[in-house]
Amino acid sequence: MFYIPYSYFNSSVTFEFGCVRTNGKYMRLKILIGIFLSFNLTFGQHPKITKIDGGMISIHAIDSTILHLMSAAKVTGLGLAIINGNRIVYEKAYGYKNMETKEVLDTSTVFYGASLSKAVFMYLCLALVQQDILNLDKPLYQYLDKPLPEYPRYTDLAGDDRWKLITTRMCLSHTAGFANWRFLTASTGKYDRNGKLAIYFMPGSRFAYSGEGYALLQIVVEKITGKNLEELAEKNVFQPIGMERTSYIWQPRFENNYALGYDENGKPLEKNKRTNAGAAGSMETTLADYAKFIQYIMQKKGLNQQMYSLMLTPGIPIYSKRMFPTITSDSTTENRAIDLSSGLGWGFLNCPYGKAFFKGGHDDGWEHYNINFVDKGTSILLMTNSSNGEGIFKEVLEKIIGDTFTPWKWGNYIPYNDR
Repeated sequence: MFYIPYSYFNSSVTFEFGCVRTNGKYMRLKILIGIFLSFNLTFGQHPKITKIDGGMISIHAIDSTILHLMSAAKVTGLGLAIINGNRIVYEKAYGYKNMETKEVLDTSTVFYGASLSKAVFMYLCLALVQQDILNLDKPLYQYLDKPLPEYPRYTDLAGDDRWKLITTRMCLSHTAGFANWRFLTASTGKYDRNGKLAIYFMPGSRFAYSGEGYALLQIVVEKITGKNLEELAEKNVFQPIGMERTSYIWQPRFENNYALGYDENGKPLEKNKRTNAGAAGSMETTLADYAKFIQYIMQKKGLNQQMYSLMLTPGIPIYSKRMFPTITSDSTTENRAIDLSSGLGWGFLNCPYGKAFFKGGHDDGWEHYNINFVDKGTSILLMTNSSNGEGIFKEVLEKIIGDTFTPWKWGNYIPYNDR
């Protein structure tokens, strides 16, 4: 769907697959494409989206770009949302949620959110900090009933007392000292069923993307609140923002409209309907819901000024050549021009248009990306149900909002025609 700022109406009007939304309510309409196009022509011009450099792009150009790239890179389905002036001005779904049945995506189709889960958990944690339940710099072991290595998942840490240094801030900013996951070899990222948990560097001293840090912090948060992650997220994030089709566990209400993930060859992958909530990556969400979350943040709602200042402040510089694998000695200066760094829940960069914060999500069959140019009030959200999705991110970002600053090499968003 997309926003049409016609001055002829007293309220905003949104078209979406035969629906019109006005003042937040839906009415069913049967609209022929030809009539719809004629309607646009009658009013003289297509609505346009503002890029970060002040340039404009038409809805027609956006559609043409997305459809061309999806076809060229064999991307099954894609959801696109754009924020201008800190509010959602464009939402549209392209392609299929199920290729076999030819069911098309819409903006309410449930996607596996992968690591987009982490940004929501970070926001939840800051809500708990604001409520004086959690402290960003208190060592996590001080919240627990026994030493961390006495917990079943953390026995590997016995003999390395650096676990006593790990804090909430370190877990959220990926500086706790862990690799991504113990079952992924730290230096190569290859699967190792017998992998051990380890602390690879002094906590707080450098960046290394880590799901393990988020998993540890989830244990602490659930311990000190006496509530599970899903309950906490529902109360502090999903309900206040109106994210009605988002959850850290699979919900029966998702059955009527969800997407399958597809591999590089276009083959469907088995849908994992998770029953255990995981802060690092179990969330199911929709394009519409996650766009609401980003808009909420861009409008600085829900948290106080101090928490937003903390959330949107860059932290430790990132010098690694790539985000993955996480523990290597390889470094680079090529991202120094954008001051690439890690903060609470986000990656950060600086560019001629000000500060930006970003987050991706990646798993087999699911590839997502969101970047927010906070000083310009402009954001873009890309969600795909295809392992080929990241191959079009660079060109989409450049053509649609003029983002030539995302560190696509670091994120391994290798363009499809360079693979």
